[in-house]
Amino acid sequence: MTDDGYPDPGTGDEPGPDRTKLLLGGGLAVVLLAVIGASGGWILAGDVERITPPDAGATSPVPPSDATPSGSAGTSRQSPPAVRTTAAGELTVPEVVGTDFVRARRELRDRKLGWRLVFGTGSGRSVQRTSPEPGTPVRRGVTVTIWVAGPAPALRVPDLVAQDCGDAADDLVEAGLYPRYRALKRGPVTALDPEPGATAHWNDYVTLTCGDEPPAAPDTTPSMAP
Repeated sequence: MTDDGYPDPGTGDEPGPDRTKLLLGGGLAVVLLAVIGASGGWILAGDVERITPPDAGATSPVPPSDATPSGSAGTSRQSPPAVRTTAAGELTVPEVVGTDFVRARRELRDRKLGWRLVFGTGSGRSVQRTSPEPGTPVRRGVTVTIWVAGPAPALRVPDLVAQDCGDAADDLVEAGLYPRYRALKRGPVTALDPEPGATAHWNDYVTLTCGDEPPAAPDTTPSMAP
């Protein structure tokens, strides 16, 4: 202190105005740097969190096909038991048990399937069972066996003379008969055996004579008189 009661500038006992400003400025700078450093550290930490790669040994789980959709957290859904299904458009044996056998045959034909009728000894025209069973996946062209309750119904042999041999065979199948040939399988039909109009039964064979093949000669062997 001087004799006048003022602080001695050379002693450093009291800070002067300039020194006070310097200290205040330095303190503000330290505070600002601390705030900036903290903010920068938070920003950098956020960036690091976004780009940090997964652990080398970790694998990403593959969600199952029936995974719970977003918004359903906390609920679990178990997979249903495996059931036998058929792909869309897959060909199957139609359900024809209990229907008339003619209708059953038509449904098989519409699906490009073959058929074989097995007639029984009971009564009626209904289908009792099929093999393969209804609903079974099959390929086109597979023959389905149909068991019918009663015997084969009677029908008339259609008149197919002069028709193309192939068309005549198709018409016989449509009528419920089976074609067979004396020799040729092409050309116009010249004869049928049994003859047109004769009584036959479902699944009976009708022999076609086609093309230039002459009809079968009638049997002229004289009968032996007793």
